[in-house]
Amino acid sequence: MSLVRDPTMLAQRPFVKMNGLGNEILVLDLRTDPEEVPAAAARALARPGVLPFDQAMVLYPPRAEGSAAFVRILNSDGSEAGACGNGTRCIAAYEAGRTGERHILFESGAGPLDCVMQPDGRVTVDMGAPHLGWEEIPLARPVADTSAYQIEGFAALGPASFVSVGNPHAIFFVPDVAEVDVDQLGATLERHPLFPERANISFAQVLSPDHILLHVWERGAGRTRACGTAACATAVAAARTGRTGRVVRVTLPGGDLKIDWRESDDHVLMTGPVALEFSGTLTPDMLTEAA
Repeated sequence: MSLVRDPTMLAQRPFVKMNGLGNEILVLDLRTDPEEVPAAAARALARPGVLPFDQAMVLYPPRAEGSAAFVRILNSDGSEAGACGNGTRCIAAYEAGRTGERHILFESGAGPLDCVMQPDGRVTVDMGAPHLGWEEIPLARPVADTSAYQIEGFAALGPASFVSVGNPHAIFFVPDVAEVDVDQLGATLERHPLFPERANISFAQVLSPDHILLHVWERGAGRTRACGTAACATAVAAARTGRTGRVVRVTLPGGDLKIDWRESDDHVLMTGPVALEFSGTLTPDMLTEAA
């Protein structure tokens, strides 16, 4: 991979714009001619009127046999994410459309991502087993019970549950998500000293033992219409605390995801739709602000 000093060198590269439940995804396939995508380039592309996205899924040549690609995930502010469930569904659909394969494996910084195309067009992603220890999430200090911890200064929200599904999540179970100021609380809690790598902040309302309503503030992206890893983390947190079973429907502003925290191996399976918006080629103007 060459080191890009001028982000406009990415011009003339093809892109595909997709979304998973309204979670805006930019796909950059750089497998044939790999280049670094600097944080400045990601920020430039995410500008309003250019190619606004929540996450960019950048595909690089595979490192392991049987893998379709190694995936680097960038947030709209240029920071790097360890995982993106909605984005993974999008690149699985992209690869299936390109090759006709129905079972696709990707590599990521958080580990392998095993994807299966369903007959109805939805995609199932094996997100692996969640990390529940305070040092794995990570938290800044030891927490004896990561399923329920009261963060000082936020007593009105009740205790938070902490889970990592490739990136750190804090979930608050609330009586009514419509009454929560997601923007203000999310922006504040994302950067709380308890989270050395920042955190995704979720507000969940349990509607029944198999149905959760969820609003999410994503680190590095802000409030989004959907967040696959947050849905996975919330399902795990709800099951750990006895609020639901291990198979739930998670309703986000963008739509529904089915989450199955599989008992046999503790892996979290996420199933949901994807949508293709448009494709094109990057231009120097799109990247000029990054130069």
